[in-house]
Amino acid sequence: MRGKSKELPMFDPQTPVYYQHPNYLPSAGKVIDIVNPATLAQEGRIAETSMDELGQVLKAANAAQKHWKMVDAKTRAAILHKIASKIEATDMRRCAELMVREMGKPYPEAIGEVANCAGAFRYFAEMARDEAGKVAGTTQAGSFQYARYEPVGVSVHIMPFNFPILLMCWTVAASLASGNGCIIKPALATTLSTLKFMEIFEALPDGLIACVPGGADIAQTLIASKLTHAVAFTGSVAAGKAVAIAAAGQMKPAVIEAGGSDPLIVSKHAPINIAAAGAVTAAFHLSGQVCTSAERFFVVDDVHDDFIAAFVAETRRLRIGNGLDKAEIGPLVSEAARAKVIRLVEDAIAKGAKAVVGGKIPEDQSVGWFYEPTILTGVAPDMAIMREECFGPVAAICRVADFNEAIEKANDSEFGLGASVFTTSLEEAMEAAERLEAGMVWVNNPMIDNDALPFGGWKNSGIGRELSRLGLDTFRRSKMVIIDHKPVRQGWWYPYPDDWFYETGGRKPV
Repeated sequence: MRGKSKELPMFDPQTPVYYQHPNYLPSAGKVIDIVNPATLAQEGRIAETSMDELGQVLKAANAAQKHWKMVDAKTRAAILHKIASKIEATDMRRCAELMVREMGKPYPEAIGEVANCAGAFRYFAEMARDEAGKVAGTTQAGSFQYARYEPVGVSVHIMPFNFPILLMCWTVAASLASGNGCIIKPALATTLSTLKFMEIFEALPDGLIACVPGGADIAQTLIASKLTHAVAFTGSVAAGKAVAIAAAGQMKPAVIEAGGSDPLIVSKHAPINIAAAGAVTAAFHLSGQVCTSAERFFVVDDVHDDFIAAFVAETRRLRIGNGLDKAEIGPLVSEAARAKVIRLVEDAIAKGAKAVVGGKIPEDQSVGWFYEPTILTGVAPDMAIMREECFGPVAAICRVADFNEAIEKANDSEFGLGASVFTTSLEEAMEAAERLEAGMVWVNNPMIDNDALPFGGWKNSGIGRELSRLGLDTFRRSKMVIIDHKPVRQGWWYPYPDDWFYETGGRKPV
């Protein structure tokens, strides 16, 4: 963290916060107030992009992309490295503070998010330069046969509120590295911080990238437009399915990260203190508003009581408050988000679960959308909180007889994003990696990612992958090329010899 947030000037809530930048066309659309979820005070205003403006942005991006795709891979990589260097050299405190004020995450997490974006640009800059095609073994003598990768055109990036900058950079870096233009549709709740971050892209050609604030109608228009050619989406399952259907209707590739309800297994071989500390972060990071948050806990009977005691003790150390203060647990992003958490917790308690810590709105936070970090015990697998994505600071714990039952119950879900296990048994670790039905498995270290490894889920948690070579492939298309450098008339070309049908039975002569 560079400096303290309190050193920064406060925003005047009566003054609109606009960013006049070449990558953002000032809008004449509907004005929307931005409300701080911790204080419920107005922090600024944004203007939705009008349809006329959207048309201008799309035309500009397509025009710029025609030149960008012709830039050689070395030069393109150098420009992406320049963006990474800009991220590393820029004072990101204002962008981070905007994020805190918009959606409530603790300031250290906000500043960490924007600072960690540089790696994606450096990784994809070199990956696209290194992975440009494939030479195949020939199927015919005298023929050079290979595949090459080319950009798709202009990609659409529909972003969530929880990690608005980092997740945007994951897909934007891959798309730019592939030779595409990018249109970013930020979440309404984090538009100000996204617009501020757009200043980072000053090294790119004018028009190649743009941010278009707005709601679902903007996203729908972008997906349907003939001037866009690929879609990246992160959000709910329902919205993800709608985006996937819309993109498929236009025959556009799409990477869909649709959230989850991740399981966390505590084995009888788990180091209890480490498991409890890791569980606190896995369950309550960003107030549980992480797609890979651990929501469903399966604790083996042998260590159940000891784990609960340690987990409760660790949870009681957490501080609740404004993200600009010293607090680990900020507010939920909206009243509706908190109402869903309350509904699921109250339903579980009514059906026999017990809140051993939390389970209510904090008494000292009467303003804002706060909710205490909550641990529920005695949870049954058929309760709503085990079947739906809670997306709040709640750990629902189910006691199981053994590791095998834990795996089976963990897999009994329509979600399959990530899964975590705490154990010191190599056998259990390897078995978990093999048997868990999830796109990502963490053993003793939940929620981390790696630019070089694919990020994404199974089942209803999504299709396609972000990061790694797979994340790059979303934004480029392959072309098979076969070149005979010495032209000759081939024996299987028309017209066929008369004796071919009768003497070879229609088979090509050897």
